[in-house]
Amino acid sequence: MIEMDWEKIAQWAFMLFFILAVSMGLVVGYMAYNNDPNYSKTNAYVMLIMLVLGVLIGVVSITTKEVMPFLIATVALLVAASANVWYPLNTIHGLLYDWASAIMDYIVAFAAPAAVINAIRAVFAMAREK
Repeated sequence: MIEMDWEKIAQWAFMLFFILAVSMGLVVGYMAYNNDPNYSKTNAYVMLIMLVLGVLIGVVSITTKEVMPFLIATVALLVAASANVWYPLNTIHGLLYDWASAIMDYIVAFAAPAAVINAIRAVFAMAREK
């Protein structure tokens, strides 16, 4: 019988999803830069896919030991995304800004649901301890 190493599978899945976020950010960012008429629909589908993958990662791959570092990293991502730190790239070339923004949006869309799930788990764990 083959025994599965779920931790290794989760690590590879996380890396695969991250690569997917970056590659789709490049594709959709290019679409945004070129004012492609399919941009909105494509962006919505990619965002939905990243949200679903984020839920899957949040449910199955974040261990109890990893919850706090993961939540802190996600908060940092959310702050960076909301601050629009990529806007100065627009002065160099608009495509750089569209790429960076799309990549950040997809990474956040992937990390945010996993963070919400694990934040709820952390709250329940703290409530049980009291």
